[in-house]
Amino acid sequence: MASEALYINDRITIAGWELTEQFVLAGGPGGQNVNKVATAVQLFFNVQNSPSLTERVKANAIRLAGRRVSKDGVLMIEASRFRSQDRNREDARERLKELILEAAAPPPPPRRKTKPTKGSIERRLKEKSGRSEVKKMRGKVGGD
Repeated sequence: MASEALYINDRITIAGWELTEQFVLAGGPGGQNVNKVATAVQLFFNVQNSPSLTERVKANAIRLAGRRVSKDGVLMIEASRFRSQDRNREDARERLKELILEAAAPPPPPRRKTKPTKGSIERRLKEKSGRSEVKKMRGKVGGD
């Protein structure tokens, strides 16, 4: 159980009771330490039922997380990059923070339609008529 709260930004803070940590054996280099000590961290966060997030942020987070979210809406982040449990724990919390920040980002502004300038319209039509002339010249030569 993660005890301290995770501060995302000035509007979003995830309470400590919402986060669950589980330590498992990590693979990769590390020699005998890897075989004996559970240094990898699995951080679980129930995105679907979290009171800390708005509905828009929840939907965006689930979409961004992809296959890391279960059918119940529980996000699992596994961190085994480092050889120490504490650094992996911080790494998992940082990755959760980045995901929530990306999900909370405002949507891009809507696209504004633009009209082509008069000069660009004239250049396009001139180019079209030029291509038309080139293609007419490719026809069979008529004898007199």
